[in-house]
Amino acid sequence: MASMSKKMQSSETSCCKAGPGYASPREAMAGPREVLLYVTCVYSGTGTQKPDYLATVDVDPTSPTYSKVIHRLFVPYLGDELHDMGWNSCSSCHGDPSADRCFLIVPGLFSGRIYVVNTKTNPKAPSLHKVVEFEEIVEKTGLAYPHTSHCLASGDVMVSCLGDKNGNAKGNGFLLLDSEFNVKGRWEKEGHSPNFGYDFWYQPRHKTMISSSFGAPTTFTKGFNLQDVSDGLYGRHLYVYSWPGGELKQTLDLGNTGMLPLAIRFLHDPSKDIGFVGAALASNMVRFFKNPDNSWSHEVAISVKALKVHNWILPEMPGMITDFLISIDDRFLYFINWLHGDVRQYNIEDPKNPKLTGQVWVGGQIQKGSSVLAEGEDGETFQFDVPKIQGHKLRGGPQMIQMSLDGKRLYVTNSLFSTWDRQFYPELMKKGSHLLQLDVDIEKGGLAINPNFFVDFGAEPYGPSLAHEMRYPGGDCTSDIWV
Repeated sequence: MASMSKKMQSSETSCCKAGPGYASPREAMAGPREVLLYVTCVYSGTGTQKPDYLATVDVDPTSPTYSKVIHRLFVPYLGDELHDMGWNSCSSCHGDPSADRCFLIVPGLFSGRIYVVNTKTNPKAPSLHKVVEFEEIVEKTGLAYPHTSHCLASGDVMVSCLGDKNGNAKGNGFLLLDSEFNVKGRWEKEGHSPNFGYDFWYQPRHKTMISSSFGAPTTFTKGFNLQDVSDGLYGRHLYVYSWPGGELKQTLDLGNTGMLPLAIRFLHDPSKDIGFVGAALASNMVRFFKNPDNSWSHEVAISVKALKVHNWILPEMPGMITDFLISIDDRFLYFINWLHGDVRQYNIEDPKNPKLTGQVWVGGQIQKGSSVLAEGEDGETFQFDVPKIQGHKLRGGPQMIQMSLDGKRLYVTNSLFSTWDRQFYPELMKKGSHLLQLDVDIEKGGLAINPNFFVDFGAEPYGPSLAHEMRYPGGDCTSDIWV
């Protein structure tokens, strides 16, 4: 690792011929089919006194253990709430032959620790390489509640952190780890931290990084309360930074149509100055884009109508877009409605005019058999048909999604994080999560559930767990960034 650290001090644009990942999105799409899937699994908040773990799932349809958990790497501590994870290097380092995609960066959202997992020595049975302790991060940066990590072409790893050690949002910012996973400090310049933190994506050719905004950890860790939105404790802004300089150049107020902007992605084509963010509470997909004067603007691209409902906590239910992704060829955008229960596919070849091309129901609050009823414009009530998979009733609502490199398979888990799971889908505490796979029609558009694939995290050896983020050993469409 020491030699790697020295060699990877090149600039963000030094990538040219070799290294991890792929030279272009087109080459990535022609990469090998995924055979393993790493999934973060949580016991925190479920009542099971076991550490969280990283599950290795066999996704090779020719394997005798297809659709099975074949390994579990438990972390050393209780209460981490393992969440989103990223790689130590990706396609942004493709031109550096000394770089290697061999470590997963796995933040503990609630504990503030960051685990570094070795996936190269034995991909089927990853091992713990290092723990970046909460105390070191706080001492050197003041940051806590780590969320999203992305590798940089310099060899560093950048992690968004949602608050300070006391859960105050104003202490949030961006943590930098060097290539040996030592704490370097903050990425953003002093005085340029956002009001709220969550996800981020950088587009080097446009010298821009844009981050989204969730809320104060002291607020969201207790569960969702609509009054907290009115009190300004949740975000509605995007923060536009110079890249790699770390200067906050512009703040975009998304208003009420952009409440709780969470997952954010640029198009994969590094020449493009267009991206999307999913506004969870507003249930809108918001498109952002660069203007001729190099400022940035935004507009609602897709809107999910709230449903009038009976027997729920509110008279209307938002879709709650908590995750989305863009296929590597930038043709299709996929998002989930965590509360309504559907997964959607849109053709975005014209980013200004997305077209719905696929939709499938895989859970949600309004599925048949639930006490919650939706009311149509004609006054009649209805519920959605959600099929059983291998005899299993689908629990909770779709939450995280991950796509194969070729765009033909979409994997779906159903845990947001334990506090909100317990509030909105309490059955997950007793019955656990599951993992599904959807087949994708990449020619005409369309989604269909694969009936041969079902991973039941309710049947784990130590009791039901909550499954969240997913990564492939060879990289995937939500972690690779091209420069």
